[in-house]
Amino acid sequence: MSAAPSPDSDDYAEDGETATGLRKVIHVDMDAFFASVEQRDNPALRGKPVAVGGSSARGVVAAASYEARVFGVRSAMPSVRAARLCPDLIFCPPRFEVYKAVSRRIRAIFLHYTPHVEPLSLDEAYLDVTDDLRGIGSATRIAELIRQRIRAETGLTASAGVSYNKFLAKLASDQNKPDGLCVIRPGEGTAFVARLPVSRFHGVGPRGAEKMAALGIQTGADLAGRDLAFLRTHFGSQADYLFRAARGIDLRRIRADRPRKSVGGERTFDRDIATGPALREALERIIAIVWERIERSGAKGRTVTLKLKDTAFQTITRARSQTAPVADATEFAGLARGLLDSVLPLPQPVRLMGLTLSALEGEAAPATTAGPGQGTLPF
Repeated sequence: MSAAPSPDSDDYAEDGETATGLRKVIHVDMDAFFASVEQRDNPALRGKPVAVGGSSARGVVAAASYEARVFGVRSAMPSVRAARLCPDLIFCPPRFEVYKAVSRRIRAIFLHYTPHVEPLSLDEAYLDVTDDLRGIGSATRIAELIRQRIRAETGLTASAGVSYNKFLAKLASDQNKPDGLCVIRPGEGTAFVARLPVSRFHGVGPRGAEKMAALGIQTGADLAGRDLAFLRTHFGSQADYLFRAARGIDLRRIRADRPRKSVGGERTFDRDIATGPALREALERIIAIVWERIERSGAKGRTVTLKLKDTAFQTITRARSQTAPVADATEFAGLARGLLDSVLPLPQPVRLMGLTLSALEGEAAPATTAGPGQGTLPF
């Protein structure tokens, strides 16, 4: 990887970009966002290992500070395991309303430089700054200014990647974390990707990386050495993406109007629930919480989905769609209760339950086996 240029250097020529159709894309990713907000708001937590999430036997880490990551604590890790790895770990209950408020401030900073902002979550987004609205002259400089403003206005740090497509910009933002900047210029993408382990590729999880390793694929260069027929044989529908990614190619555009696909929530229970009455009681609490979120978001949807995860970690989903949007809390509750009744009795106790409203206005209804989509938050 070449070193990031100085802030006042031009990252790629305007004329060449226009002629070739390349874009100027920035990916901004907040550093340990939830945990950093907690450390910002409580000085006693600064410099200490912090995990946002529940500390109960069924709790899950939603975010971990960099001090906690030194011990191997990661998001989505069971809280019990995190506490074993880091005995001094401090758990903070999540404050999603606070995180959303900070996210809105950061989004306003983005919009000062471009209207082409595609949020991926509360703490990261793509920006297309090809059209230099502020006459700054450099995508690298825009990324620097954004990072400076985030620090000044929120007290938090962000890392950024600058490149000519989304895939490379996202890789770049992770390269020099935390509080870092990386630039991949036109002509550098293939070489940059070639040196990376395939586990760094978005969409390649631990199992995918293991499968690739068994096939002799460990780096981007290894992947680029396999032809499309080989990749289709072994990776099916993911093959075309992998073929392009290994060459630093990504034709996706920034989708500033990316629609919300669902609103919902899920809860992991402190103790497994096995009986119908207990499951119905738990469902009523989830109905109340999710409907409050639906009303707050103003969403109108036609599909209600129930998600259950049993003690064997098998996931069961049931969904019901109708021709008109769900009218009110009574109708939403009735649909949810019907879905639970349709799967009772269950062969295994349940450790997690969730509800989602999807097929929002302007979106197509999912198939009846579909699970919760974007917009689902843990309780």
